[in-house]
Amino acid sequence: MRLTESEETSPSPSIAGPSSKSFDYYSTSNGRTPSTNGKGFQSSFTNGNGVDGSSGTGTSGSNGVVVEKYGKSAPPRVNLPGHLLYEDLNVDREEFVRLLLQSLRDVGYIESAATLEAESGYSMEEPQVKRFREYILSGMWSKAEDALSRLGIVNEDSLWDAKFLINKQKYLELLEAQKTAAALHVLRSELAPSSSEPAQLHALSSLLMCTEPEDVRQRARWDGALGRSRQQLLLDLHHSIPPSIMIPQRRFVTLLQQAHRAQVRRCIYHNTPLESTPFSLFNDHECNKDGFPSVTTTVLLGHTDEVWSVEWSHDGAYLASGGQDKTAIIWSMGPDSRKWEAHLILRDHLYPVHSIAWSSDDAMLLTGAEHCIKLWDAKTGSCIRTLDEHTETVTAFSWLPDGSGFLSGALDRKIIQWDAEGRKMLSWGLTDIRVTDLAVTPDLSRVVAIGRHVPTSSESSMSRGARSSGSSGDGSTSNPSGNSAPTNGITPIETRIVIYRLSTRQVEFSIKLDGELTSVKISQDSQYALISHSPDEIQLWDLRLGRLSCKFTGQRQGRHVIRSCFAGLNDSFVVSGSEDGNVYVWHRETGDLLEVLSGHGPGSVNSVAWNPANERMFASCSDDNSIRIWEAPSPETSLDESGHTDFPVSYNTKGKGKTRQLDGEVENAGMAGSSTRL
Repeated sequence: MRLTESEETSPSPSIAGPSSKSFDYYSTSNGRTPSTNGKGFQSSFTNGNGVDGSSGTGTSGSNGVVVEKYGKSAPPRVNLPGHLLYEDLNVDREEFVRLLLQSLRDVGYIESAATLEAESGYSMEEPQVKRFREYILSGMWSKAEDALSRLGIVNEDSLWDAKFLINKQKYLELLEAQKTAAALHVLRSELAPSSSEPAQLHALSSLLMCTEPEDVRQRARWDGALGRSRQQLLLDLHHSIPPSIMIPQRRFVTLLQQAHRAQVRRCIYHNTPLESTPFSLFNDHECNKDGFPSVTTTVLLGHTDEVWSVEWSHDGAYLASGGQDKTAIIWSMGPDSRKWEAHLILRDHLYPVHSIAWSSDDAMLLTGAEHCIKLWDAKTGSCIRTLDEHTETVTAFSWLPDGSGFLSGALDRKIIQWDAEGRKMLSWGLTDIRVTDLAVTPDLSRVVAIGRHVPTSSESSMSRGARSSGSSGDGSTSNPSGNSAPTNGITPIETRIVIYRLSTRQVEFSIKLDGELTSVKISQDSQYALISHSPDEIQLWDLRLGRLSCKFTGQRQGRHVIRSCFAGLNDSFVVSGSEDGNVYVWHRETGDLLEVLSGHGPGSVNSVAWNPANERMFASCSDDNSIRIWEAPSPETSLDESGHTDFPVSYNTKGKGKTRQLDGEVENAGMAGSSTRL
């Protein structure tokens, strides 16, 4: 902001408060800052980490203003009361000023930084810190170690850690320069005494066998002395050197980025990448709902009966669906997202199709119908193989993220591992649940299976005794979800979440619940599982801790299988169908119910799937035989049904599910379908 004429000619205040006098005492013909100490000026006072004026390059006038040898006067120091930036804000003034000094220098305002140092009495860092940085970046390792010992690091362990990092860099650079004898000396005399991890020393010593510099860089995962390794070393040293001594690089920018991320997390409709999100320092970030997919832009009518499942290909260009009409359809989306066609129709099923899954490269598609699994070529529509190893309804399969194969789970309590061509590799044996769904974490560390618990003979005896005595059995410990048991005398169904370690197939957690569990999805970071839970809940479980993290409520689920999912950029939303015919959307971070989307006809919305390549598009399927594509509204979007694009497909047969008696209950042969009665 430009100063007014009266402000420009008024004398500079000498009391606490902002200075309004303008100074040009560092203006020189060559644009450089006159300096003998690396800070742009010399003064005769100190404050906090104050400026050292011992060199005597300036002289003090009668008014206390320092006159530089260039003939320009430094501003008088402003003395402020206390140490806080504001009385009502717990921010230390010295820290704030030092961060400003760092930021000003980073962006090139060297003279402004010097003015601020003179006026505040604070310097960004002590001179020895600057020299330490220069020694690291110049590869002057002996001087760097000497300077390190003079930085005032109190914690002995931190000092040893910093020395180890410096000597490690020196060792790698010697190896890169093929000075093996010198590197061996560093390993024995400097690295070994400062390391408490034999495995780390062993890994470093193995590099002595490298014969080429490129081999050293590749095996050490290090980019060399001419790369950014020295800059990275400085970043790593910040973990050992207190930030009050050596301020982390670009610290102010880091704080701004953290504030930006926090605002984005709180923005309930945010659904765009962080790097493309406008960020203003003048106001908080907030998205409106106009960019959120809440409008049906296409209705796909190809199935002749209830549609039970939908899944997107990983590239987002195809959508697979399966339903009670014993058919799976692969839908193709053209360049215009509203020009869809039934690309392939997979009719060769004897039973309703209740489960589908794409391979990691989208080349193959799995479909599940009763106890059979079919492996299809997703490009040609030919059936590669039919797998009938399971003896009861196959309710779930999940491709391994590395593309090496897939797992299947069924009501027969079996989990079977297959290779990518559909050949059986191994069976995990009988589990203690009738599997209703399973999923593999993206990092290949865990498998999460859900289903109805099958009690052992001893557990059955205990359960009968508990019922006869009017007890609820295990009590509160068996019900971590917080659901209350029915009071009508009917024993609640016991279900379980079972978390396996994939590499060993050993159980990490087995969590007992009441109420049916119908679907499980894993977050992109492999930490959370989203589980549809009847009645009327979607639960978020922390897989590392094995505990309930959050619940999402509002939808209706009591009798049917409903499949929910994570949604949006970075899994920011949770989406589910409902037995009331609507689609429900929650903000994952806050748990707020954002949208209740209507449009489907009578019956349940059975499954929802978010497009992995387009954060502004998802699909839902329903008992009304339709699939809806939801997108963000645009000016040309029509909310009228006549504006939708339909693709009818005719069939000669119409599949209907059959029922059978199991354990005294009536169950549908297509267990995973929305019309299944649990």
